[in-house]
Amino acid sequence: MLALIHAELVLHDHFMPEAVLFIEDGKISGFGEMRTTPIPDGCEIIDLKGAYLGPGMIDIHTHGADGVFFPEDPLRAARFFLRHGTTTVLPALYFSMNTAQYVEAIEKIKLAMQQPDGKNIAGFYMEGPYLNPKFGCDKEHNPWKGPVAKENYQPIIDCAGTLARVWALAPERENILQFVLDAKKANPEARFTVAHSEASPQQIEALMPCGLCIGTHHTNATGDRFRYSETRGVCVDEAVNYNRDIFAELICDSRGIHVDPYMLRLVRRIKGDDRIILISDVYVADGPVPEEFAGVTDINFDHSGEIAGSLEVACRNMMKHTGASMVDVFNYASYNPARVLGMTDRGEIAVGKRADLVAVDHRMNVQKVFFKGELQ
Repeated sequence: MLALIHAELVLHDHFMPEAVLFIEDGKISGFGEMRTTPIPDGCEIIDLKGAYLGPGMIDIHTHGADGVFFPEDPLRAARFFLRHGTTTVLPALYFSMNTAQYVEAIEKIKLAMQQPDGKNIAGFYMEGPYLNPKFGCDKEHNPWKGPVAKENYQPIIDCAGTLARVWALAPERENILQFVLDAKKANPEARFTVAHSEASPQQIEALMPCGLCIGTHHTNATGDRFRYSETRGVCVDEAVNYNRDIFAELICDSRGIHVDPYMLRLVRRIKGDDRIILISDVYVADGPVPEEFAGVTDINFDHSGEIAGSLEVACRNMMKHTGASMVDVFNYASYNPARVLGMTDRGEIAVGKRADLVAVDHRMNVQKVFFKGELQ
């Protein structure tokens, strides 16, 4: 048995100060305040010295890290995320790949998942192929502008199988329902997102019975609708805000470039703390920093000046921009993504859950990471 002592436990809805947490066989076997919880003889002890201990973070949407895309070097990217407290990660595979490239990337990452350094990879976030070609980073290189065609997409579905946990799509694409149904045949538990889209609320809601329950990087790469010249209409953002069953992904960078801080606070008020998911959406780009964003260090830019993704400081930024507590941001970064994916074995500190844990200071700087109870 392993005992983590002098921990400030970050539970789903409250703190437990000056606590001890026990780990057996890779799972949380108990916890309590140190003053009332005896530590059994023979325990291995790790003193966290007052660090906050929360559930390992779950990044459902990110393209790479440490200078590489996942298809280039999945183990290098996975190691980076694990060092920074992400104990579950879904590599996002982007629409810029053709059928053969998608299959090659999936096969390469599947092999990496079998290696010790790829243990935190838990499947795929398929950001494509059928998005709206008007939107997104690197939109100039999109081989999926033509009709939704089974002969093009079925090899990707077959290769990803049940590991395709999330499929992002634009509901306005013609014949998209057939794609959704074929994807569900391969994985009945797959989730779908509205992404890179200018769909109407009705087009989005029509796919909710099929499992559409996420708004990809909410308020980014979504269209505007105007009923008349000076009358605001409704589109993707309004549909995500309105529908209680849709979780809103948020990219939260230090300057509020992806989502304005006022908008972050508005979305939090509308959606509630149980329907927000923080994502890093890291995109490996080395374009020049636009002049108006001089000094920004936690996002990258592509060569056309498009925003390309922030790092895992999203939790810290969310606290800064919205006043959210550490309990809240751990819910956004762990509990909520676990729920939306149906991962009932992780995402919170509770007896019987997998001992994926991260110790942080008051500013969310990672100090220690535990994966299935083992210090990394």
